[in-house]
Amino acid sequence: MERRPAGPSTGDSPYGLPQGSGPGARTGAAPYARRDIRLFWWAGTADALGSQASGLVLPLLLLSLGHSPAEVGTVAGLSAAATLLLGPLAAVPADRGARKRVMVGSAVVSAASMTVVTAAAWSGSAPLAVLLALVLVERAATACYETASLGTVALVCAPADQRRVLARLQAGERAALVLGPALGGLLFHAGRWLPFLVDAVSYVVAAACIAAMRAGLSPQHTGRPGAGGPSRPWWAPAAQAGAGLGVVRREPFLRLALLWITTVNTVLAALYYTTVFALQDHGRGAAPLGLVLALAGAAGLAGALAAPRLAARRSATQVLGTVSWLLVPPAAALAVARDAWQFGLLFGLLCALTPLATVALQARVLHVVPPELLARTGTVLATASGAAAAVAPAVAGLVTERAGPVATFTGCAVVLAGLALYAHCAPASRREAAAARLGPQEAPATPKERA
Repeated sequence: MERRPAGPSTGDSPYGLPQGSGPGARTGAAPYARRDIRLFWWAGTADALGSQASGLVLPLLLLSLGHSPAEVGTVAGLSAAATLLLGPLAAVPADRGARKRVMVGSAVVSAASMTVVTAAAWSGSAPLAVLLALVLVERAATACYETASLGTVALVCAPADQRRVLARLQAGERAALVLGPALGGLLFHAGRWLPFLVDAVSYVVAAACIAAMRAGLSPQHTGRPGAGGPSRPWWAPAAQAGAGLGVVRREPFLRLALLWITTVNTVLAALYYTTVFALQDHGRGAAPLGLVLALAGAAGLAGALAAPRLAARRSATQVLGTVSWLLVPPAAALAVARDAWQFGLLFGLLCALTPLATVALQARVLHVVPPELLARTGTVLATASGAAAAVAPAVAGLVTERAGPVATFTGCAVVLAGLALYAHCAPASRREAAAARLGPQEAPATPKERA
């Protein structure tokens, strides 16, 4: 999901806070918040950089060890499935106060797995089953880390600073997306074990940074009915795991966010793979695709840096609607692109726009979701969008094979136009428009504010 425009804070706003903060601390950050935010940024950026460096060359390693493309594809598919299926298991303990322990433990497990992969790459004789097991362990642990990290910003950051902090986190991830593949390629050329050693070290850095944070990363519970007391029914664990889905179902904005994230991630994945197919049809090689990725990554980084200022004066639903409409022209223009620089420019524009909506959306999610449900709710959004995006390449390939890339690009543009129309007409948008007409004193209260 990663990972939101916060409205004006009031004394009743249920933002999460570090353990030990006093009742009046909801309107400001703890004395050590700046330090904790820097550590959290370094943890996320180091993790992303290492994962991008090793993820690019993992297929190359498997192929160099004599495994077939089908086996490489199987490893990639099972890794994606592990991420989607095992990540939600970490949401309940994270929301119940074990967020820091889950994050540190997951990073340590990932570091250990990548260390063994490094040794296997050094030896050059690792069986596929061993590598598959190691990659699956690393992917499962990383999924648990990412799940537990959801909502951390709300626990260490004052509401007024959340947009800026979220944008900086986005910028770190985008920078890793630009630098990681290049670093991985250079290291793999020098020694095929080096990218995996870097990834292992990145996990150690992430674990050390999270462990050094002074905040307990445990939410203050709101006192709502808990999920089970001494006589919990047998279905209580399942009910706890599904609590995030209940929050999404009840809150109009979260339903809009779920649809927006899922649709945009799916469309972007389809557009990327269709761009690959189009470049191949036009006789382009790997270098033009690298140009497209470099332009897209740089544009995404610029968009993340500009997001707090550009989205500061608009509500989350307004930002989502505006960005959705702005995504339509470049998506449609991809249908007439021919050269790599044209694809790179248009895809870069798409990647520059999405951080604006992502930061606004994440800040709003922090505002409407109870602190003790942030990980579980974020997991619902991330799992739905991840599953849909995983299907997008196959769908894009099928449509491109049957009707050509122009039809795929045009279809994606039509989908984005429909999403923009829905974002303007959704219940969450109508409620915010009514709130703006009534004024802040008469605006309808959100479920959290009523609670």
